[in-house]
Amino acid sequence: MSDEKNIEFPTLKNRDENDDIDMEILNETIEYIRPAVQADGGDIKLASVNDGVVNIDMLGACQGCPLSIATLKSGIERILMDKVPGVKEVIAT
Repeated sequence: MSDEKNIEFPTLKNRDENDDIDMEILNETIEYIRPAVQADGGDIKLASVNDGVVNIDMLGACQGCPLSIATLKSGIERILMDKVPGVKEVIAT
């Protein structure tokens, strides 16, 4: 297990942290990400959005995969925070 304290995540720039999440942009961005996850036998589905926290269902090969948290945080979360104003965090069920 790697030490997450050594990972540097990108920061948000020129964005109001209290922006409401545009669900159309969020869904389009998830559809943009899905083929990469599906290529490894998994899938993702939007479960819920609450106060800037996006909850994603990790499906298929992603369920129980020890690398799914790394995929979520360094891949999915990074892309969603970059592309979708208002996203503060992404968690998985």
